[in-house]
Amino acid sequence: MANELLKLENQVCFSLYATTRQMTKIYRPLLKELNVTYPQYLALLVLWEVQIISVKSLGNRLFLDSGTLTPMLKRMEENGLITRVRSTNDERVVEVSLTEKGIKAEKKAESIPVNFIKHLNLEEEEFSQLKKILAKMMNNFDK
Repeated sequence: MANELLKLENQVCFSLYATTRQMTKIYRPLLKELNVTYPQYLALLVLWEVQIISVKSLGNRLFLDSGTLTPMLKRMEENGLITRVRSTNDERVVEVSLTEKGIKAEKKAESIPVNFIKHLNLEEEEFSQLKKILAKMMNNFDK
């Protein structure tokens, strides 16, 4: 008999991995109107919140390294959603901001979280608990 600890269904990491893949699958059609990928959507969420941010700070917020973030931002810039410019205070810093198209995309995106949550079939309390547990896990990883 296999060791219970080593069974796939007993692995929290697998549950998170599989759930993340399914969540991304659900987001794909929701993001179609914006013509963005899920990671690009996350970048837009940050930009709608702060308007302008350094590439480094954006990477920190999204837990993405520059090797992943830079090509993604380049595609977003080519799509007309953002601009990247060197900071006037420090030319080593590249700042990202929304274009008019990127700003207008926020209105189109308003229904995305609501439509996604419908797929979860969770009660409000369960959803709240889930967010708290995941936030606690993220904070623990940072330590």
